[in-house]
Amino acid sequence: MKILVIDDETVVLDSCKKILSSEGFEVTLVPTVDDALIALEQDGFSLLLIDIKMPKRDGLSLMDVLRGRGERIPIVVMSGYQTAEAIEEATKRGAAFFIPKPFTPDELLSAVRSVIGKE
Repeated sequence: MKILVIDDETVVLDSCKKILSSEGFEVTLVPTVDDALIALEQDGFSLLLIDIKMPKRDGLSLMDVLRGRGERIPIVVMSGYQTAEAIEEATKRGAAFFIPKPFTPDELLSAVRSVIGKE
């Protein structure tokens, strides 16, 4: 299963890669929404892990673009800003799961398994 991780923090990207790769997932990392859009054009992904707060374009704008295209890739949203409003907004835009940062390896794997189990 191919997973695309979009986050502007290198430590989060590296952590996700280490955790998910150790479980057999094929992981692609990108630091921006624009890079994510390019990656999505070039490869098929089964799941997206998206940070909400990023410079220039945020994760919610990426979700809007994907939904506007009719894409139905499952999305796990990650954020250090786990307010009720942020969770509600992400859910409205199609997030299947919300995981607060920082997260443990078990929390990340649980979120991913929860979402892929819904397919």
